[in-house]
Amino acid sequence: MQGAIGHSMIAPWLQPQWDGINLAACPNALLLHGQAGIGKADFALTLAKALLCEVSQNGNKKPCNCCEACRWFDTGNHPDFVALVPETHRRFMPNEALEGADGEPTPSKKAKAPRDDEGDSSEKKEKKNIAIEEARSAIDGLGIGTHRGGNRVVLVYPLEALRPDAANTLLKSLEEPPASTIFILVTNRLDRVLPTIRSRCRLIALPPPDRATGLTWLQQEIASRPDLTVSSDELETIFYEQGGAPHATLDFLSAKQGQNDKDELFISIQASRYLLKGLSQGVRIDWLDVAEKTHKASFAVLLASMQRWLADLQGSAQANAVRFYPKHAESIEMLAKQVRIDKLLRLWKAVTQARRHENHPLATRIQLESMLMQYQQIFSD
Repeated sequence: MQGAIGHSMIAPWLQPQWDGINLAACPNALLLHGQAGIGKADFALTLAKALLCEVSQNGNKKPCNCCEACRWFDTGNHPDFVALVPETHRRFMPNEALEGADGEPTPSKKAKAPRDDEGDSSEKKEKKNIAIEEARSAIDGLGIGTHRGGNRVVLVYPLEALRPDAANTLLKSLEEPPASTIFILVTNRLDRVLPTIRSRCRLIALPPPDRATGLTWLQQEIASRPDLTVSSDELETIFYEQGGAPHATLDFLSAKQGQNDKDELFISIQASRYLLKGLSQGVRIDWLDVAEKTHKASFAVLLASMQRWLADLQGSAQANAVRFYPKHAESIEMLAKQVRIDKLLRLWKAVTQARRHENHPLATRIQLESMLMQYQQIFSD
């Protein structure tokens, strides 16, 4: 996160949700949920900064970006801001500096995290989960008063990264919230959040933008990034492939521009493209080859791509509509005439269930082979 975090960090498609929050009467716990890549992290950080801003203003005009509290927040040094995130998401934090509840860097947070999101390398594998030790370290100091005499904000992002024991530790704090402490919980997958945690939060659904708003925003962002070059047609194709998520589209373009064959996002992009090429073959898919060429990529990305493809198949078959992959519309429409809907729906259910465990260290290749083999079979009796 670079520069000051202010109103510009609220994406235009999220402005109604921002306007609906009363900063002067904020509940103890907010649960922001929505699709990955739509700007939830920026929204959550702007909200945290606004709650810590010390300038008296009306309504949601905060943060002022001028007071001492705002300046501390931007540099990652606000003593009343606690960020509980895994290593894979530290790049989203202000100045990439994470603080413990006591205002001092915790031992596990002193090292600078690599820039790639959810990246693995031969030298180091970043942690994708939040362990109980980290949760305890962040929460233990919440019983004491705040350093500045105002609010304390605890940000947990993404919430689904909490291990079960860490989630239970958080739950105890939500059941008896410390004075002047506001929890901001952020999740891409509301279905993975414990019902007991959900019931103690005010839920705020953050939607993706419509096509015109999302593409306009992307064009403005790309215009300010001389390192990114993309045609209008290619931008629209990627935007659809990323489920209409503008921030995910930017990440895609950055990774593609870098052409870093060790960057997990770039690897996943290439694998996703190869997967789509295989899926477009229908019953003729060489599922062993596709699994061999793609299984080292992020399983989450592969499952999301497959789920979107199946959604387009069903949409084409039942409503003559292709949402995610208009570039492949001709292939999808042809395959939709051959697909067996009952088998398609069973495969959809299997992929959906697999997504609930997509970050677990399971045998990715075996699962992928099984799903691709099932995909081949949805086109035959």
